[in-house]
Amino acid sequence: MSLLSGAKPVAFVPSRDVAALLPFYRDTLGLTLIAQDDFAATFDLGGGATLRLAAMPDHKPAPGTVLGWVVSDLDMLLDRLAPHGVRGEIFEGFGQDARGIWTVPDGSARLIWFRDPEGNLLSLTQLG
Repeated sequence: MSLLSGAKPVAFVPSRDVAALLPFYRDTLGLTLIAQDDFAATFDLGGGATLRLAAMPDHKPAPGTVLGWVVSDLDMLLDRLAPHGVRGEIFEGFGQDARGIWTVPDGSARLIWFRDPEGNLLSLTQLG
């Protein structure tokens, strides 16, 4: 048994301006805001997990993915996110389609990367 098997995960996404970034996570992605203070905005990620947009005034986005979700219908979610300006990131040499969807070579998953308004890289993955 893992030392943390009963613990509930908390994900952290640094933000230069939490108040300005909050609407993207709440309104565009549809996450439920459960708390907000001068240091962070906390969202329910489901299954007991939470996300904290943590204030970090000098934050520069990391080059890799900081947060992702496994979803059941990637195309439907992209259709719902597109009107909000969410676009897939295209990475040279990956062979992604026009929407930015990459299918892993064995076909077991499709995924897309996109950025929040501060440039943090997020992902959605559909298995199978």
